[in-house]
Amino acid sequence: MFTGIVEEMGEILAVELLDGGTDSRVHVRGPRAASDAQLGDSIAVSGVCLTVTSLPGDGTFTADVMPETLRYTTLGGLEPGSRVNLERSLRADARLGGHIVQGHVDGVGTVRERTPGPRWDEIVIELPRELAPLVARKGAITVDGVSLTVTDVGEDWFGISLIPTTLEVTTLGATAPGTRVNLEADVLAKYTQRLLATQPTTAQNSTGEDAK
Repeated sequence: MFTGIVEEMGEILAVELLDGGTDSRVHVRGPRAASDAQLGDSIAVSGVCLTVTSLPGDGTFTADVMPETLRYTTLGGLEPGSRVNLERSLRADARLGGHIVQGHVDGVGTVRERTPGPRWDEIVIELPRELAPLVARKGAITVDGVSLTVTDVGEDWFGISLIPTTLEVTTLGATAPGTRVNLEADVLAKYTQRLLATQPTTAQNSTGEDAK
């Protein structure tokens, strides 16, 4: 469990292809994230929950990336030098500074527009149409691991505003039109959609007949 409050920007040091390239192992420099990590801990890497597999003790950690993760997130495009947003899993006694984030990416979006402002930037992101119903104006969404408030929505896009702190301490400060980003919809919206989809279409009375 995460909150979408990025703790530091890390750097990909190396990417090892495993099992003929179907999955991989990433070596990440992230001194803060690795400072108190233990083997088996979860760290969100640009919004993707990964499990720590080794800790060399030099401010780095490694994690294995499954084939499905490579297919459905942007992690398949990582290479040495890539910058990533890092967040350690949430402690039970910590403040929920953003919103409930699982680290389970729902799809990949593409930055469509970026408009610089006097102190913040406005960004429009195109998203898969099947995710659009899960995004609401003034609701929450996670973009590359960053908890953000939706400012506007359309049939296949949504807007966000990036404050100075977000521009400075996350990778979103350098995203340009065409950049692909990991998206995770609010888990509350996903459960609501599922519940509504499984409800009967007509009300029935106690005899099993359709209510009039």
